[in-house]
Amino acid sequence: MNRDAKTEREPAMSGAGVGDTFAEILQRRLSRRGLLKGALTASALLMTGAKLLEEEAQASPSVSSLRFKPIHPDASDQVTVPAGYRARPLVRWGDRILPGAPPFDPQEQTAEAQAQQFGYNCDYIGFLPLPLGSERSDRGLLVVNHEYTNPEIMFPNYDPKNPTRGQMDVELAAHGISVVEVQRGEDGQWSVVLDSRFNRRITATTPCSITGPAAGNPWMQTSADPSGTKVAGTLNNCSGGKTPWGTVLSGEENFHQYFAHRSRLAPDSPRARDHQRYGLPEGESERKWERHHSRFHLEIEPNEPFRFGWVVEIDPYDPASTPKKRTALGRFKHEAATIAIAPGGQVALYSGDDERFEYVYKFVTARSYNAKDRLANRDILDEGTLYVAKFKDDGSGEWMPLVYGQGPLTEANGFTSQGDVLIQTRRAADLLGATKMDRPEDIETHPKNGKVYVVMTNNVQRGTAGKAGTDRANPRAQNRHGHIIELTEDNNDYAATAFTWNMFLVCGDPKDETTYFAGFDKSQVSTISCPDNITFDRNGNLWIATDGQEGTLKVNDGLFAVPVEGAERGHLRQFFSSVRGSEVCGPEFTPDNTTLFVAVQHPGEGERSTFEKPVSLWPDGKTPPRPSVVAIQAENGGRIGAA
Repeated sequence: MNRDAKTEREPAMSGAGVGDTFAEILQRRLSRRGLLKGALTASALLMTGAKLLEEEAQASPSVSSLRFKPIHPDASDQVTVPAGYRARPLVRWGDRILPGAPPFDPQEQTAEAQAQQFGYNCDYIGFLPLPLGSERSDRGLLVVNHEYTNPEIMFPNYDPKNPTRGQMDVELAAHGISVVEVQRGEDGQWSVVLDSRFNRRITATTPCSITGPAAGNPWMQTSADPSGTKVAGTLNNCSGGKTPWGTVLSGEENFHQYFAHRSRLAPDSPRARDHQRYGLPEGESERKWERHHSRFHLEIEPNEPFRFGWVVEIDPYDPASTPKKRTALGRFKHEAATIAIAPGGQVALYSGDDERFEYVYKFVTARSYNAKDRLANRDILDEGTLYVAKFKDDGSGEWMPLVYGQGPLTEANGFTSQGDVLIQTRRAADLLGATKMDRPEDIETHPKNGKVYVVMTNNVQRGTAGKAGTDRANPRAQNRHGHIIELTEDNNDYAATAFTWNMFLVCGDPKDETTYFAGFDKSQVSTISCPDNITFDRNGNLWIATDGQEGTLKVNDGLFAVPVEGAERGHLRQFFSSVRGSEVCGPEFTPDNTTLFVAVQHPGEGERSTFEKPVSLWPDGKTPPRPSVVAIQAENGGRIGAA
């Protein structure tokens, strides 16, 4: 998650549209149950909602596999794990990953060096065993997203009003994706294989292909690419996902921050309107890249932003392959790209649009997945239907298709092709009346029960003047702590167009009577705020990484584990605590669950933090702090959480 989202800034027209809010939905739902009598205060509504959720909680006699003693919240500058575990940095910003790369020199960093070194601000982590098709847990490829850069703590004597061309070029090279081969030695410790043929950097200048319905669209064409089918690089790569055919999907999230001077376009032009809907700034960008790179200057290249905000597919097993931006999956601020295979063989992909009052999406392929032929799935994500979620007041829901020519998605509303619909996904979803959400983040499917877990990080505007109020699905005004919704597809079919939903967690201090932990005894759970990335272990326990606890709870972000079934459903415990100024991202297990990789992103980030005086010195005890991937293992070699 980048700092724009973390500090809850909202660009102009963010969340504009005609969709129902959860507040409107839940008000009607609770009213019909006779739970609202007269004008309830916000606190009364919250207590009623929490009581209702407690009554609906179900428990079974099964016992959780989680056996670690939870750690306490921490505000130190060292990572913390439970007794019996160890956490070690595996690969850090600037570490050499390509043969012949120079050693990291923060005083004299160059773009050429950075393009051969591990990138900045690691987010999503995918572990893919080597060789392809195996289940090995001692050797594999780490595919790591690099979301954004913090130049104020990357460069000595950095002047935010006058960054140099050289600094900008280093930042461009520090964005993107790293592919790194890693192996576990006889001593149990992990290391990077420096001479691996798989090691690769994809940056903000790496050539990428544009595929699917929006490829070649007039809005995708620029002076550098009149065809509208090629683009330089990928930006703001946040969460992502893995495919069953051995590729990795990387979501481009807050791309708006790199562009500048929207005010110089005709304000009533369709392009300017769409740039405003996605929050592009009217004046200079914060980074000021447009001063030296004209593609970020809207007056010069008004179409360049339409080439970002997509899901990028890469093949880590083929270092010569070209990354592909899959436009059939829609253009928005992608958080997650989670794959599930439907009973009929179709591939479903879930993704959230990470901004206040934005939407939850699902894509279903036209063709079926071929488990016997990897190449047959190569372009399967280019054809299919993109859906947006509408949550109904009776606890059911509908996936509404974003298809050109259907409903309001016609020429009368400015759409002339399916490519137009996908480039302007947010406006199309507005017109369909999709349900506005509290910053949809990661979305993951359970490996056993088939349910879908949808994370809402927070929304401080919920319940403020002119905005939606509180309800069961958005349980607090100025929602600072976030929540997680549990969604069940009709007949457990990921290709279904109907679903039901209920609340799983309402985060915050358990002493607050408005919080909810799936009905579990709140006196026994850890405090959690701002859930972000999630994953599941082999036993089906949910692991939750947070982004924002330093602002809401005055403690470092962390990683938490919670069963979703059985007698301990909702028994949430903190397992990991990060360092000052950071967030925790991309939790990923090896197949045997004996190693858990996590990303510590932007350590040392803070309003007054600089290269010379950062708020963190992690992981080396000196400046600059370095975003890193950490490997967590049990001292006895057992499974994480159960050792």
